[in-house]
Amino acid sequence: MPDAPTWPAGFAERYRAAGHWRGETFGGVLSERAAAHPDRVAVVDPAPERRSWTYRELDERASRLAAGFAARGISPGDRVVVQLPNIAEFVEVVFALFRVGALPVYALPAHRETEIGYFCAFTEAVAYVVPDRHAGFDHVALASRVKERTPTLKHVFVVGSPGPHTALSEVPRTPSGTVHEPRSDDLAFLQLSGGTTGVPKLIPRTHDDYIYSLRGSNEICGVDADTRFLVLLPAAHNFPMSSPGWLGALYAGGTAVLCPSPDPATAFPLVERERVTMTGMVPPLALVWTEAGPGTEHDLSSLELVLVGGAKYSEAAARRLEPALGCRLMQVFGMAEGLVNYTRLDDDHETVVTTQGRPISEDDEVLLVDDAGEDVPEGGFGHLLTRGPYTIRGYWRAPEHNTRAFTEDGFYRTGDIVRRTPTGHLVVEGRAKDQINRGGEKIAPEEIENIILGHPSVHDVSVVGVADEYLGERTLAYVVLREGAEPLKPVAVKRLVRERGVAAYKVPDLVEFVEAFPQTGIGKVSKKGLRSEAAPAGTVPDRH
Repeated sequence: MPDAPTWPAGFAERYRAAGHWRGETFGGVLSERAAAHPDRVAVVDPAPERRSWTYRELDERASRLAAGFAARGISPGDRVVVQLPNIAEFVEVVFALFRVGALPVYALPAHRETEIGYFCAFTEAVAYVVPDRHAGFDHVALASRVKERTPTLKHVFVVGSPGPHTALSEVPRTPSGTVHEPRSDDLAFLQLSGGTTGVPKLIPRTHDDYIYSLRGSNEICGVDADTRFLVLLPAAHNFPMSSPGWLGALYAGGTAVLCPSPDPATAFPLVERERVTMTGMVPPLALVWTEAGPGTEHDLSSLELVLVGGAKYSEAAARRLEPALGCRLMQVFGMAEGLVNYTRLDDDHETVVTTQGRPISEDDEVLLVDDAGEDVPEGGFGHLLTRGPYTIRGYWRAPEHNTRAFTEDGFYRTGDIVRRTPTGHLVVEGRAKDQINRGGEKIAPEEIENIILGHPSVHDVSVVGVADEYLGERTLAYVVLREGAEPLKPVAVKRLVRERGVAAYKVPDLVEFVEAFPQTGIGKVSKKGLRSEAAPAGTVPDRH
């Protein structure tokens, strides 16, 4: 893998000897599941009309499309940007590319010309797969513009009306058996980093390492052939794909139910109709479900486990979920670069609501260090560094960035500030770059957010830093009130924080009430977006 740093030979040997890497490939796994239980339903796509594919059908469709891609000149190692919503064709396309040995480059439905143009140019993509329209946006026109200025982009495949391009349904489906079978240590796909500065880095994942994370996630979450996993978030994102996600469900021989929109009005009927047993969501969505659950007319009794991750889930919000939805909560803290932590099914309730879990693997190495790189005392907060059998050793084609993001001995600098409990569970304070430096005093936004969330009128809150001429930064609390709740004044929010007995410098300098927060492509609160909305301190009105 000349474009992607990989594990040193000694580590690779250790991970194989431990049984972490078993020589499996995604294409091979699908074939095995299709042979073992051909008539079991693999994928359900509810829109516009309910479609379901069995494992035999998915395996055959993937093989035939792989042969069609190969006939179009798509070869092992070629990059193909995939930007599809939660539809069955997404799964079909991805497994077809796995069979070819080409690399899906996962783009989110919310990405537009700037991002897609960069992905296609930087990866020298040979093909781009899109819907004709999604959420009112014309992806065919976008694809035309990108193709004009990307010399390597030979093909645009469209689900739906193709315009000047090629309809995915019209790709010739020759008999299977004519395509390349990748090795388990080959790259399987490229994911996008969750970084908020500059353009996203590309994360190279192999069949070996990613399948191990699926297997470990399945064991922890109790995923088996009876699992019916609802894919609420964009299927291309790491969390709904692998924690345990739709790939975890397929690995176990279960069913992936694709949800076109995560809101309760769309998702709750699917939970009832498809007897969904498990799903995963980000904290803002968990708050919405928690509010809607008690009053719904839909039967959610099949739902056994909800995983919440993608960002810090406050203790106050975590305590509300199980009573509201009648199911178990599991917290997840992970990253597309590798390390994933889960609370466990046998953890006590306090551990589940107050920590973000412990690592999947006994070979996940975790270091907590201070700003100088020295180990922090046990129980103290520090910068999280990690390496292990499913944590990458470097980004794709990013040697300069890799020297900053990874230590010389291969530890990934996650950018997270965490502490470790005596049981090995991690408690996330926040991102290092999200810390607010108010006149030299460091403030963790999550601490203040958790206090404000305890107020019965508050639905959600996000605390950010605002530039200040004298302090460097002041704190600004954006607050979303519950529908129909008693109105609050900024002074009441400040008093609530002050009465919790925290240091005076942690009381928000400013409070602003808003209808909603800007969000990232997966639905997490965009702190960057909130900071950009806040004017410099000299022009921000005093909100008391």
